[in-house]
Amino acid sequence: MSAEAAAAASAEPTKRPRLSPLNQRRWQNFKANRRGYWSLWIFLVLFVLSLGSEFIASDRPVLASYKGEILFPTLVDYPEEKFGGFYAVTDYRDPVIQEEIEANGWLIWPPVRYSYRTVNNDIPEAAPAKPSWLYPVEKRCERYPLGVDDPNCTIGNWNWLGTDDQARDVLARVIYGFRISVLFGLTLTLASAVIGVSAGAVQGYFGGWTDLIFQRFIEIWSSIPVLYLLLIISAVLPPGFFVLLGIMLLFSWVGFVGVVRAEFLRARNFEYVNAARALGVPNRTIMFRHLLPNAMVATLTFLPFILNGSITTLTSLDFLGFGLPPGS
Repeated sequence: MSAEAAAAASAEPTKRPRLSPLNQRRWQNFKANRRGYWSLWIFLVLFVLSLGSEFIASDRPVLASYKGEILFPTLVDYPEEKFGGFYAVTDYRDPVIQEEIEANGWLIWPPVRYSYRTVNNDIPEAAPAKPSWLYPVEKRCERYPLGVDDPNCTIGNWNWLGTDDQARDVLARVIYGFRISVLFGLTLTLASAVIGVSAGAVQGYFGGWTDLIFQRFIEIWSSIPVLYLLLIISAVLPPGFFVLLGIMLLFSWVGFVGVVRAEFLRARNFEYVNAARALGVPNRTIMFRHLLPNAMVATLTFLPFILNGSITTLTSLDFLGFGLPPGS
């Protein structure tokens, strides 16, 4: 029986580790840097939470029950006629609508009852207002009909970071702004990496006239004043997420080319590369399976700088009035 068990065990396919020994060692070295390791986790947690911004900061309930029917106001636009009103869009912050729903069911609100564009008409003073927790309770609730006893003067209606000059909640705008900025930066960084790594790999692997022509083109392309061109194109084309993404992608990929090109120039004459060529392995396989892993360390090191630069450029365009349109 022991011989049969050993034969059966040997016949079972061995599981390949998810990471190679080299990548496992790199991951352990990264975990040893506790500041970077925990910063990554904090960033990931904040980003994942921001993907559900509508369930954290919104002027619509997350879940509601009305006359036995379960409603999802965050996901579905219900007309006000459904609750006895007259308008096509329901204002769930209206006390009349709230009383009607609560008389025939219940409401579950998100932690912050403001969206990025919700105007708070109940702030104690003229906008911009201070954070709600800095006001005495009497001052904070004086705009509500019942004062301190008003059910709407609750923590959910606080402006935790105050309001801007248009009486919009700053915390809600920070949450939504964080999401759009990080999504924009990540999309631009990944797209730039794909184009830049591919161009650098072709230059470094083939060399010769291919490398020479590409380098002259990149030198000319890099000499273009990027910010001025961005302002010109943004003024001509209607602003939008993908319009700005395409404009900035025209220039952001250039930064990856030099790093990847240098690594491919260094490694293209290694013995294992020459052996692969002698065995008839296609150039594409040699480039992206054998040479690209050697260039990934420098490329990954460069990624955070592209991400930061993308968000900074987007912020600069917004400040100058050429960024994403209001309400994005």
